[in-house]
Amino acid sequence: MLFALLAILPLAASAQSGKSVRPLFDKKSIGEIRLTLPATNWVDALDSMRIYGMGMLGGSATVDGVKYDGVGVRFRGDKSYQMGLKRNPYTIRLNHADPEQNHQGYTSLKLSSSLRDPSMVREILFYEIAAKYMPASQACYTKLYVNDEYVGIFVNVENPEKQMLQTHFGSSGNAFFKAGVDYKPEVPTSCKQNIFGSLEYEEDLECYKGNFEMNSASGWSELQELTRILNKEPGKIERILDVDRALWMLALNNVMVNLSSYSGSQSINYYLYRDQHGRFQPLHWDLNLSFGSFKNTGKGSDLDLKGLQNLDPLLHADNPYKPLIRQLLADPLYKKIYLAHIRQIVDENFANGAYEKRAQELQGMIVVPFNDDKNKLYSLDDFQRSLRETIGKKSRIPGISELMSRRARYLKSHPELTPLPSAISQVNVVGRGKFENQRVNSFHITARADRFPQRVSVYYRFSDNDPYSMVPMSEETASNLPSGTKAYFATIEAKDPDAKLTYYILSENAGTVAFAPLDYVNRPYTVKLADLNK
Repeated sequence: MLFALLAILPLAASAQSGKSVRPLFDKKSIGEIRLTLPATNWVDALDSMRIYGMGMLGGSATVDGVKYDGVGVRFRGDKSYQMGLKRNPYTIRLNHADPEQNHQGYTSLKLSSSLRDPSMVREILFYEIAAKYMPASQACYTKLYVNDEYVGIFVNVENPEKQMLQTHFGSSGNAFFKAGVDYKPEVPTSCKQNIFGSLEYEEDLECYKGNFEMNSASGWSELQELTRILNKEPGKIERILDVDRALWMLALNNVMVNLSSYSGSQSINYYLYRDQHGRFQPLHWDLNLSFGSFKNTGKGSDLDLKGLQNLDPLLHADNPYKPLIRQLLADPLYKKIYLAHIRQIVDENFANGAYEKRAQELQGMIVVPFNDDKNKLYSLDDFQRSLRETIGKKSRIPGISELMSRRARYLKSHPELTPLPSAISQVNVVGRGKFENQRVNSFHITARADRFPQRVSVYYRFSDNDPYSMVPMSEETASNLPSGTKAYFATIEAKDPDAKLTYYILSENAGTVAFAPLDYVNRPYTVKLADLNK
């Protein structure tokens, strides 16, 4: 057995009692949500709304001990929804009757049933890994009760809404889209068929409404402009898309074999939010079918286990119907960055076995509530074996470690991922000399790079919510350098005497790229002009 049987009690408490309330996405405890719905046949009522309309069933919800009246409940999901089941994914809208009602800032809750995930760790594990490299939803476990009946253990996933958008992007009211629609509207017959959220360009704005859901007051023309630039003027793509985050999204999908995504057959299950700087930001969504649970790339039939383990890191690089992949990877630098991201994801999470240890911890938290779930679709034995071996005779859902141990080895030895990067060292910002009276008014950055660098660049910004700007570093003469090593410098003018510079460095050689610091996403270099003048 992979873990001991651990019972983790929720830390729910009532705000009215004066006790502290469990953080909604606390990962060390299991939450509890209790719904009270007016219908005894509430499953039929929710099925009817899911199939025939967009309404919600009114009721009340108690979230970790805090009660809210006037909430709306409905079944959600596309592939994950199944008629007649209590164990379906749920949307719980806390502000259904009162627009201001929220729980810790969240106005809605999204519960995943973990369909086709006997391990129940796929979503949380993916989101945790993704969050190391790009904005990602928080996710944790919660027990769900409806009319005092225990429905089961679910994954509570942070809904991309105002709170999350403000946290990551500093704004929330701009154009916002989800790829894939639950209810496809009628669109002109001239629209391209079955392209889903592939981001192909369409002349008619109405065509986009058949493939995307708009979660903002406006924005269809902005989405169209993104597709126009991506397909017709890819050299301008950085004006309207955060390219680095798009490359991280694609790299994460590929490494963790998330084919119910842009990288799979239907180009669905991702969000695009246009930030205050006019660039669309990608976000993952609906990850219960990651780690090979969905197996179709759009090229032929479903992949078998070996095909999933050996999924090409350059999948769709030559596919005209996947322009986000094809157009970005057609740029030599973007391709090198994408492959470097894959290498980093593998090294930091899979080659070292860290993912397997975390998966075991997650399963250990929920084994008791999973076993108590009368609506579960898999047995306790399937649950316990699901990390290391394939489950199911028909769907054949691969074990996570069975898939990823071999996948990590495959990627580590792939010829596109074996070139050695031009490592960056001796990064320094020059300050005022000890006996100098002249104040420093700029940031003079120096660094060295080995393994025959072709170019080195500094990416910098003066505010955390600003996009990075890039300036190439110039080569400078230095003596006694090892063979293949070069010295570089760049000067960035300070905006004011209180300026704080945030930056990272990218070096490129013939084979690949390297970053300094390696964790530039979360911990870039920072330096204050005032400190340079001390």
